[in-house]
Parts: sequence; C-alpha cells; structure tokens
Amino acid sequence: MSRIPEPVQTPEGPTYEGRLLDRADEEVVDQGAAFDIRTLVTRRGVLGLAGLGVGALVLAACAPSESTTSSTSDSTATTDTGGSSGSTATTATGEIPDETAGPYPGDGSNGPDVLEESGIVRQDITTSIDGSATADGVPLTFELQVVDLANGSVPFEGVAVYAWHCTAEGEYSMYSSGLEDVTYLRGVQVADAEGKVSFRSIFPGCYSGRWPHIHFEVYPDVDSITDSANAIATSQLALPEDVCATVYADSRYPGSSQNLAQTSLSSDNVFGDDSGALQLATVTGDAGSGYSASLVVGVDTTTTPSAGSAPSGGEGGPGGGGEPPSD
Repeated sequence: MSRIPEPVQTPEGPTYEGRLLDRADEEVVDQGAAFDIRTLVTRRGVLGLAGLGVGALVLAACAPSESTTSSTSDSTATTDTGGSSGSTATTATGEIPDETAGPYPGDGSNGPDVLEESGIVRQDITTSIDGSATADGVPLTFELQVVDLANGSVPFEGVAVYAWHCTAEGEYSMYSSGLEDVTYLRGVQVADAEGKVSFRSIFPGCYSGRWPHIHFEVYPDVDSITDSANAIATSQLALPEDVCATVYADSRYPGSSQNLAQTSLSSDNVFGDDSGALQLATVTGDAGSGYSASLVVGVDTTTTPSAGSAPSGGEGGPGGGGEPPSD
C-alpha cells in the first residue's frame, strides 16, 4: 500500500522535493494538477519524505541515500507548463550565491587565459583543447540551467557558461606542476532555448580544505568571455556526499576519501554560509557507467556581481587552492 508523502517544513513554508506547496494547509497529494505536473508526483506509488524538521532540507540532501546510484539536492526551480503556446517558464528559488573564482580560474584574471584559445567552446572537456592530454576519472556529465531572474525567470538563452574543476588528484590544469601546458577540465558552452548548457567531464577529486565542487562563470554572450570582468555571475556547484564517497573508493582518487571525511558542506569556507542550499546538484548514475549532475542557476542582472577573487586565506590551504589529495 502506498503512503502519503510528508512535506518538509522550511522557513519559507512546507515543501515537497524542494518545491513550496501551492496549498500550504493541504496534503502533498491534494495540491492540484499544476503542482503534480511540476513535481512529477502521481497519486499512486509516491514515496514519502518523513521525519524531516525545520532546517533539515539541506541535511537530507547531503545524507547518504538508500542507494548510492541516485542522490538529489534541494530543487532550485519549478517548471510550469501551460497556456495554448505550450511554453515553459522556470522559477529559481533564489539567485545563485556569488562565490570566489578561486586561485586557478584560467580566465586571465590572474595569469593564464584559456578563454582566448580557439576551441574553448566545447562540450567534452576531458581532453586538452589540442587533444594532447586526457584527464582520467569516473565519467561525469553536468548540466546547468541558467534562469533570468530579472525577466520573469525565463530561461537565459544565449548566455555563455565557462566551467572548470580539478582533476581526480585534486590538481588544476594550467597551474599545477606538470600541468601548465594542459587545458583539460575547462570549457565553454552557450545556453540553448531552455537556458541549458552541458559538459562531459570526469568527477572532480577532493583536496584538503574544500568540499568537492565545480567552478563556473556566466557571461552575457560568447563574445564577452575574453574579459573576465564581463561575467554576470560567478559561483560553484557542490556535489552530494554519498556520491562522492562512492566515487572516491576508486583507486584513481588517492586521498580524496580522507579529505572528504575531514570537511563538510557546513564547514566549507565557500558553501558554509548555508550548506550550499542553492548549489548542491542533483546527481544520478553509478560509478561503473558514470554520473549525471544538474543544477538550476538563478542569475539576476539587476544586482552587482561581487565574486571573482579568492576569499581571505584562499580556497583552503597554502596558495589558496588547498593541498592536493595524498595517499
């Protein structure tokens, strides 16, 4: 027999799967067709979310699930489909937090500039632009859906997203010793009509002092990427703990398990303000065939970007980048 799902109580009101209930005083299954469509909830066989109290939404997203093949974060958007036009509008629950680009952006703000190189606009970032080197690790495809908060939360079509992250060993191309001439794990994509960009990569490692993450900058258009000052948003995507723990059992991630055990989303000096509430990705898949991560990114062009440089003390550890994993 199926059981009625329980909403999660948050400071903003009761939610289910991260979405505010349309009818706060009614049960999840009595929210109406629009809510059911948005959350993909049916009136048969839904899974309840029981035992979550105020403030537990983020903790639930970070806790190990029954299966490490699927992990979900706070949902940061709802999608409404309606009207004769059949158009869709995505509403983010808030603006993506401005975060440091860190000491290894490769965007020309502190030395190396991959955004000036021909071929940087690409989906597959597992190799250097010239094909001379390939990053090894568990496959990861990650998708960002950029939402234009200043214009009714419509998909932000045409913006360019530059994404980059560390290797399985916790090193950064263009900066780490021996990788100065390597450009893998860096790339740019242009958002489609749904505001989406997608990158094919590997799962990043965990180095000392930082929670596993992916950096990204959002630019008004692809012609703007040649100057990092043009970025309209700079932030980071966080990866769920249970998936990280599974990936880091792989021998290609030496030291990552130990480093993961020594930090948390709440103690991380980037995500610690709110435990990455709007930055924790939804991840599905498995270590054998690879993972898929997704995150809705709300961008408000009416606010002034405040990120781009490393915080006091850097990202963690000497030099602002943290210590790479070690055996």
